[in-house]
Amino acid sequence: MNRVYLVVIVLCLLVLTVTGVVNYRVNYRQSVTIDTVMNDVRGLSGDVSRGHYAAYAGGCIACHTHDVAGAATLGGGVPIDTPFGSFFSPNITSDDTAGIGTWSTRDFVRAMVVGISPDGSHYYPTFPYTSYTVMSAQDLVDLKAWLDTVAPVPVKAPKHEVKWPLSIRGTLVFWKALFADFSRTTEFSTRGQYLVEGPGHCAECHSPRHALGGLLSRSLTGNPNGPDGQPVPAITATALSGWTVEDLELFLEVGMLIDGDFTGGHMAAVIEYGTGLLTASDRREIAQYLLSGDNN
Repeated sequence: MNRVYLVVIVLCLLVLTVTGVVNYRVNYRQSVTIDTVMNDVRGLSGDVSRGHYAAYAGGCIACHTHDVAGAATLGGGVPIDTPFGSFFSPNITSDDTAGIGTWSTRDFVRAMVVGISPDGSHYYPTFPYTSYTVMSAQDLVDLKAWLDTVAPVPVKAPKHEVKWPLSIRGTLVFWKALFADFSRTTEFSTRGQYLVEGPGHCAECHSPRHALGGLLSRSLTGNPNGPDGQPVPAITATALSGWTVEDLELFLEVGMLIDGDFTGGHMAAVIEYGTGLLTASDRREIAQYLLSGDNN
């Protein structure tokens, strides 16, 4: 046999072997997390009003509602420009075809905590399932109950425009193997820590990423190249040393900075459709946690 052919065959077998091992390990980790959450979900009843509140805490409305005339709530299509291409948030209304109206509770849990679609394909990590992994079972069930009541929007969001080779979704299994942590914990020292690290997914924008898009840490030390290429500031206790709890509470409610100016960009939408609609108690919890230094 020609040596070149032999080398090609060996390389192909090696690639197939590595791919198989990676797939097995990622699928195993994902299955453990899904089974754990489903066990916690068993017997729980979803509450629509609590689910609506969970949507505020999770930033769902800001990310899935396009800020253009005539756009429907949660109809998707919000663009996110990254070095890997342009991503568009999906329609998550109750429409059976364009939205998630046919999803079961298990489908929803799989998507939220490990980033797997009902057809088994991997979601891109612009969907922050790497933070939602630690959301409580009750919040997940409540959120699903509310989404089931959202008016259907029969229009699919645009398809992602992703550069090769990430345009091949199968490659995401390697990204998950390297950078996704599906370890599940429900132990948080405070309500503020849970909101920041879980549903609020603050680290996804406020922590640095490396060239492959994975988080270098969840340190909240800022990201010079955030969504749409814009810098995202640090929100550690050190970076916020000039802020008081009251300053942060007001910022989370109306977006006012300590110099009297107001925030803009995506953060403005996060406040308008998210943190500004939380209870004063939860905004205080978030502010106290960020200023505590526990996230440094």
